Amino acid sequence: MRLATVRTPDGTRAARVEGDHLVELMAPDVRAVLEAGPDAAAAVAPTGVVHDVATADLAPVVPRPDKVLCLGLNYREHIVEMGRELPEYPTIFAKVAAALIGARDDVWMPPESVEVDWEAELGLVIGRPVRRASAAEARAAIAGYTVVNDVSMRDWQMRTAQWVAGKTWEHATPVGPWLVTPDEVDDARDLRITCDVDGVRMQDARTADMLVTPVEVVQYLSTVCTLVPGDVILTGSPAGAGFGRVPPVYLAPGQTVRTAIEGIGE
Repeated sequence: MRLATVRTPDGTRAARVEGDHLVELMAPDVRAVLEAGPDAAAAVAPTGVVHDVATADLAPVVPRPDKVLCLGLNYREHIVEMGRELPEYPTIFAKVAAALIGARDDVWMPPESVEVDWEAELGLVIGRPVRRASAAEARAAIAGYTVVNDVSMRDWQMRTAQWVAGKTWEHATPVGPWLVTPDEVDDARDLRITCDVDGVRMQDARTADMLVTPVEVVQYLSTVCTLVPGDVILTGSPAGAGFGRVPPVYLAPGQTVRTAIEGIGE
């Protein structure tokens, strides 16, 4: 199953992807569907309104998550290009919800940064509360996967050892186009992930290159805090970011960035 959140004149609405159409559901967004649980039929009842996938105004899959938690340095080749050793523990940071945008929204380019970088990432969304999860509990807690671009303002990120200042600028993190349930993508074990800038392939890798798998990510983060339905987790970016190139390459206003993950979308 695939679920999206669409913008309508009356606010956002959860929708189910059916071929080339989005069928509106009674819930206001995907988070509300997940919070209702698998037995809440009212949340997934169709309203009768249908949108064309190609022209729908897509909101972030989860517009207002309780938490947006992120991993850095989680692909082996990316760690090498950044000149670092393989980490002993996951590198964790967070974003504010205001950073999230829809799959087709413009990224706001801040005038304060001249080093705006792309980072294609597999995102996952939590579907049930979980704390100190076993592997089986962590797998069951993943409602589905989505596509994310962790657009990073590198000059701000590298000011200190703490990365948040470069990672959570408003209106700069596309999340979408929809959530795809784990059964459709074999739990995202080995999916191709790419990022193109103005049609030039910049990143091309597979999720199998991750050091910490999605299940292990949920186990680790749920040890720190309770994860709840709608929480969004970014699982790190592969090699090919602009910062790691010689010389570095950064985004400019007017460019088109296309981030895609096999079996999920773009």
